Amino acid sequence: MAPTVRLKAAAPLRVVFAGTPEFAATALAALLQAGHPVPLVLCQPDRPAGRGLKLQASPVKALALKYGIAVAQPRSLRLDGKYPDDAQAAQAALLEARADVMVVAAYGLILPQWVLDLPPLGCLNIHASVLPRWRGAAPIHRAIEAGDASTGITLMQMDAGLDTGDMLLVAEEAIRADDNTAALHDRLAALGGRLVVQGLAAAAAWQRRSQPAEGVSYAHKILKSEASIIWTQPATEIERRVRAFDPFPGASFALDGEQIKLWRAALRPELSGPPGQVLLAQDGRLCVACGEGALELLQLQRPGGRRIDAAALLQARPGLAGRQLSQPGQMA
Repeated sequence: MAPTVRLKAAAPLRVVFAGTPEFAATALAALLQAGHPVPLVLCQPDRPAGRGLKLQASPVKALALKYGIAVAQPRSLRLDGKYPDDAQAAQAALLEARADVMVVAAYGLILPQWVLDLPPLGCLNIHASVLPRWRGAAPIHRAIEAGDASTGITLMQMDAGLDTGDMLLVAEEAIRADDNTAALHDRLAALGGRLVVQGLAAAAAWQRRSQPAEGVSYAHKILKSEASIIWTQPATEIERRVRAFDPFPGASFALDGEQIKLWRAALRPELSGPPGQVLLAQDGRLCVACGEGALELLQLQRPGGRRIDAAALLQARPGLAGRQLSQPGQMA
């Protein structure tokens, strides 16, 4: 355990911030609004995006540039790794920043020990779950997919492990029955911003708690290969996956040579039939049998199109009643 560093609780702290996506940008905005000086931001290199695949700054970089904050975008922080020049330049920038603490949120790079040891107050991570449940890359998606009743934010002191450090603060957030990843992400991002500001304000009185040994689970990265709907699974599991995979990668099924994305569905436990069979396709309603129960498909999207309701799909694809939708690897 690192030695306790005593600072005046109400004093603004010099913060180096490391993060990349919108979740992290929300936390950075909260730190700036709270008056903490941020001399340096670390984020991932710009990535190609959009139809033209032009390089695009991440939300964190865009916010940092708006406030005139220096930005470093190393490909690695390992001094002995593949990009030592990047790491050495980042090291020089971090030393010059003279930060009291580093705050990390969805950064995307592993911090080597020299980074963890650099700030007097160490490195704090804003993690989108109540640890030790859902350590890893995709805690919001996996909590919805698993049917968890609640999740939250853990502000933790980082160590060399994967989300294994001591906890400083925890705040819970209920998962609503209609939550998708986008909606829950936004609430947790706001909660993370509030929690890190609260944590830094109480830096003089931090009480670190080890994570429980029981209840550990890992939120593995979401893969595009997980998107295909398996109709033999229970309707409850498919419906949760539909919400968990919105906005990425989007649950999908094959129909007449097209991959149709399913963005919203409702449980219809009173209906049953062979898994994948279209049980109802009329009056704007589209219901499909699952391994247990059935789903009413409410919001869908054809390739290259916008999100539409079932009535619009039925108008474009009439005669679906009784059809058998495919399983992954098949085309219906």
